[in-house]
Amino acid sequence: MINVIDPSKCCGCTACASICTHNAISMCPDNLGFLYPKTDMSKCVDCGLCDSVCTFNDNYDISLNFKEPEAFGVRHKNSFEVDTSRSGAAFIAFSDRILEHKGVVYGAGYTKEFDVVHKRAETKLQRDEFKGSKYVQSDLRGIFHQIKNDLKAGKLVMFSGTPCQTSALASYIGDKLRENLFLIDIVCHGVPGPNLWHDYLKYLEKNGKKISSVNFRDKKRFGWAAHKESFMFGDTYYTPYAYPFSHMFYQHIALRQSCGNCHFCNIHRPSDITLADFWGWEKTDQNINSDDKGISLVLLNTAKGKSLFESVVDEIVVVPANLKDCMQPNLQHPTILHPERMEFERIYSEKGFEYTMSKYGYIGFKRNVDVFLDGVMKNVLYMQNVIIRILRKIKKIIK
Repeated sequence: MINVIDPSKCCGCTACASICTHNAISMCPDNLGFLYPKTDMSKCVDCGLCDSVCTFNDNYDISLNFKEPEAFGVRHKNSFEVDTSRSGAAFIAFSDRILEHKGVVYGAGYTKEFDVVHKRAETKLQRDEFKGSKYVQSDLRGIFHQIKNDLKAGKLVMFSGTPCQTSALASYIGDKLRENLFLIDIVCHGVPGPNLWHDYLKYLEKNGKKISSVNFRDKKRFGWAAHKESFMFGDTYYTPYAYPFSHMFYQHIALRQSCGNCHFCNIHRPSDITLADFWGWEKTDQNINSDDKGISLVLLNTAKGKSLFESVVDEIVVVPANLKDCMQPNLQHPTILHPERMEFERIYSEKGFEYTMSKYGYIGFKRNVDVFLDGVMKNVLYMQNVIIRILRKIKKIIK
C-alpha cells in the first residue's frame, strides 16, 4: 500500500489514487497545497496496485523511445498563435491535428479562482486555455479516469503535462490503450505550491478589485526571454513592481520537494514529444528568434511522436538542431532546491503568506529597495560602457 514517509519521493501524480478499485486513497494537500496520497485502512485490501503503478523512480518505461531524441527548433507559421503562446506554438500545431481527427486534448487550465487544474478540451477554443506557462503544480484529480474512458471509447487523446505526470499516466493506462494516447511533456524547472499562488492572488486583490485574467510570463509586453507576471483587473492591466512570484519561483524556495529529486531530468523522456523554450537557439540559427517572439524546442522521443510531428510540418517552420546544443540544465539534472526550502515552508505555515514573503524579500520594502538598487547598478554599468565607447572613438580620432 502507498505510504509516503519521505515527501521527496512523491510527485503527487494521482496515479495511485486513480487505480485504486476500492477508493481507499485520497489526495490530500500539505501546507503549501501539494497533494499527497492518504490511505483509508478500513477500505484498503493491500492488493498492491497503487505501488505497482507508481513510476516516480528510475525504472519508468522508455521501451518505445529512440536511442536519442531528434531535436528541432519550431515556430508556428500563424503569427497570432505565436503571439498568444508561450514560445513558438508547437503545442498548438500538434493539438490542432488531434482535434481535427475528433480527438480530445488535456492540458493545464484554470478554475474561476485561477487555481491551476488539468482540463479536457474537445474544441480549439477550449484548448486555447492551455496556452501559456503555468508555474504552479496542476491538480490532476479525476483526470486519469476521464482519459481512460476517452480511450476506451476509441478517441485519440493528447495529454500535455510535466514528465512525472505523463509517466504516471502511461503507467496507469497500460499497454492495451496506449496506441491512441499521445503524451507530450515539458522540460520542467519545478512547481511551486498551489497555496502560495492562491494567497498571492488574494494579496493582489487587497485593493478591492477582482482579478479577471493572469499571465505568468507576459511575452506580449516584455518579450519571450523575460519572465514577468501580469494581471488584468477587469479592463485594467497591472504588473507588480519587482515581480514577486517570478522571483520566488527562480529562487527554488517553494518548489515541491520531489522536484529536487526528479528522475526525468535527462534526454530519456517518458513521452512521445518533449516541448520547451529553446534556450540557446543562437547556436542553431542566428535568425530564427531574432525578433524575440519565441521559439519552441521540440524533442521527438518515439516513432509515434515523430509521426505526429511529420503530420504538421506544413503548419510550422522547422529548424533541425543538434541535441548537444539543446542541453539546458533540466535536461541534465534536477533543480537544486533553496537551502532554506523547509524553513520557508515552516514559517509560511505558522505566519502566513505576507509575513513569509516579506521576510524573504519577495514583497515589501526590502524587495523594492533591492530592485531599485539593481536598476541603478544596471544603469551605471550601461553608462560606463557608453562612456568607454565614446572615449575609444575620441582616442581613435586623435590618433
